[in-house]
Amino acid sequence: MARKLRLEVEGGLYHLIARGNDRQDIFHSPEDRLKFLTLLIKEKARSPFFLYAYCLMTNHIHLLLERQSETVGNIMQRVLGGYSRYYNRRYKRVGHVFQGRHRSILCQSDQYLAELVRYIHLNPSQGTNGVVA
Repeated sequence: MARKLRLEVEGGLYHLIARGNDRQDIFHSPEDRLKFLTLLIKEKARSPFFLYAYCLMTNHIHLLLERQSETVGNIMQRVLGGYSRYYNRRYKRVGHVFQGRHRSILCQSDQYLAELVRYIHLNPSQGTNGVVA
């Protein structure tokens, strides 16, 4: 069965979620978090988009970004793929790091957007939160 097509809108605001395979941790150290953020910044320079908020939990991530010309799928493929290669090399393992495809939710109302920003910023203190313009 073919994958369901994702709705992609240039200028759309997206809540993106990626979870560790089998809900396992994907960040074990500050260096892991720094690597993920470095990959995200590198991708931002390559494919301009606006990153409004993020939260890196131990076993999953939340991003709020505004898509520009590049598709969200391509952005996430490069960031998550790069992190997976780093993670598998660092921890001498093979296989999937993330559980399935990332989840992509188009923010279609101001109310959802406000709740999302609040949720990301109030996520438990074990995560790394931030706002980037």
